[in-house]
Amino acid sequence: MNYYISDLHLGQENIAFLEGRPFNDCSSMDDTIIKKWNARINDNDTVFVLGDFILKEENCWPYYLYQLNGKIILLRGNHDPTCFSEKTASYISAVHDYLEIDDNGRHVILCHYPLPFHKNDYDRNTWMLYGHVHSTREYEFLRRLRKDLKVTCTNPWRACGNFINVGCMMPWIDYTPRTLDEIISGST
Repeated sequence: MNYYISDLHLGQENIAFLEGRPFNDCSSMDDTIIKKWNARINDNDTVFVLGDFILKEENCWPYYLYQLNGKIILLRGNHDPTCFSEKTASYISAVHDYLEIDDNGRHVILCHYPLPFHKNDYDRNTWMLYGHVHSTREYEFLRRLRKDLKVTCTNPWRACGNFINVGCMMPWIDYTPRTLDEIISGST
């Protein structure tokens, strides 16, 4: 089964304060995210992490990665390393900047950065998943744009707004990797 999540920022001391995450400190945030991940993910599952995974030096990544179930594919974000040690790489199945996959007959475009007007933006069977903007003012612009595109998508050759923020702080993600079906139904 495929799952998706972004912007976990594991190990970042001030993210709970900066973003209003519901944790008292970094340790409780990390523990909660790891527990939610492992309660959901088994070793046969694939988790696509759409960037900004762990905000610690690269040599600290194995400490977090060895605790997580499943196969991890990283879509590199602006806070992720550009190269990994052999030890870290042994925990990550693949690293991409951009990736297109099939998920149960649906075309899925994956990137850390939002691409509301991607190459298949008119295709109702294509979904663009992204992170990066958290729940910021920029996200609000994208949310309104998505709503406007959905309402006005009457022509089959017009963008239909199938782009969704999978940041872990979004209510439909709730710090837990989610399936595409869960993301689509939760984000409407």
